[in-house]
Amino acid sequence: MIGTGVTEMIQGFSRLSRDEKAELVASCTRNPAGVEREIKYHLLADEDKQKVYDEFSENVVSNFYLPYCIAPNFRINDRYYFIPMVTEESSVVAATSAAAKFWAKRGGFHTRVESMIKPGHIHFVWKGDPGHIREFIDRLRPGLLDSTTSLTQSMTERGGGILGMQLNDLSDRMEGYYQLEVLFNTADSMGANLINSCLEGMAAFLTNQAETAGISDNLQVIMSILSNHTPQCTVTCSVTCHPDQLAHHHLGLSGFDFARKFELAVNMSRVDPFRAVTHNKGILNGVEAVITATGNDPRAVEAGVHAYASKDGVYRGLTRVDLDPGSFTFRIEIPVNIGTAGGITRLHPLAEVSLKILGDPDASGLMSIASAAGLASNFAAVRSLITGGIQKGHMRMHLSNLLNQHGASDEEKQAATEFFRDQPVTHTAVREFMSRIRHKA
Repeated sequence: MIGTGVTEMIQGFSRLSRDEKAELVASCTRNPAGVEREIKYHLLADEDKQKVYDEFSENVVSNFYLPYCIAPNFRINDRYYFIPMVTEESSVVAATSAAAKFWAKRGGFHTRVESMIKPGHIHFVWKGDPGHIREFIDRLRPGLLDSTTSLTQSMTERGGGILGMQLNDLSDRMEGYYQLEVLFNTADSMGANLINSCLEGMAAFLTNQAETAGISDNLQVIMSILSNHTPQCTVTCSVTCHPDQLAHHHLGLSGFDFARKFELAVNMSRVDPFRAVTHNKGILNGVEAVITATGNDPRAVEAGVHAYASKDGVYRGLTRVDLDPGSFTFRIEIPVNIGTAGGITRLHPLAEVSLKILGDPDASGLMSIASAAGLASNFAAVRSLITGGIQKGHMRMHLSNLLNQHGASDEEKQAATEFFRDQPVTHTAVREFMSRIRHKA
């Protein structure tokens, strides 16, 4: 099997020890010893700490490291923050930090959490009269709620719990398709496990009552699951200044000229999905870096953000500009379904450290921080695009990665940094520079 890839079904892989898994996987590569050595090199020396990481997931063989960064000078609701960000994209933290400093001098970011309602659904098929299923669900409401009491008691004591439910008739989209939508407030927890457990308990009660009522042949529960589309779990964030404070004199742009050009760039993302997707990616560069650093789920948030961007039937950019001769406001409203309790937020050592750095915010506070990082990241990206172009700053920050790809020594890196101080950074330019200095040597 050595060097030939995986050639047969592997039985019992999950029952192997971590080292046995690594050895088996490495044996399928062209360099078994090197691959196994690299896999084990990134394990923690402290076995107790490594065990924490091992238990986060299944079939763990090593750790995959990403940079843990700090963006300073974030002024949010008149309080300053160091914001932890986990990202491998070299220019994101620098650009976001620069935007944070820029706006700190102009009043900072102002946020407001609009709501924290999260939905989940019992998806089922009903083959009978629509009026009968509505009457049946209405009659079951007290029992459906009682079926979750043991699960929601502690959440209710913390101010959360089930807020309501309604029957949605989707049979015009798919024959016989209905869903029971249940709305939750999960307090400081993201709440996925609670929501799913409640829904499954309700579904079991619903199925049991259908059998008792003799209508089980007409009602089939298909699945019970939370939704990551959370349009009622949103936060708004904005920055405001006089247009004169936006002047880029070195480019010949007055403050109002810059603001108008910025507004046009943002509005383009509102009407063109091709631009909107990249525009929103610039928002998520900031949001997801904070979410990852605090042990939350970036995939859930990203899916929710993209759904929210499409809520009126067309995918749009999620930031807006309000401009008049005396005022420039840049703002965003996005769903950010995250928590500060549960999951790995308090289990991952650095996730817990991130929350401490942020002052141990509650869920709504963390929503505000993430939205400010997103708005700052988007401001930095659009500002670059309409002035010097995105590549100038991005590639300069990417220089170290390019040099590492060429195996540059410390002396070569220092020489390259000096050379490219006033030169455009490209893959070709770096390759030619390395060739020249090594040829001279």
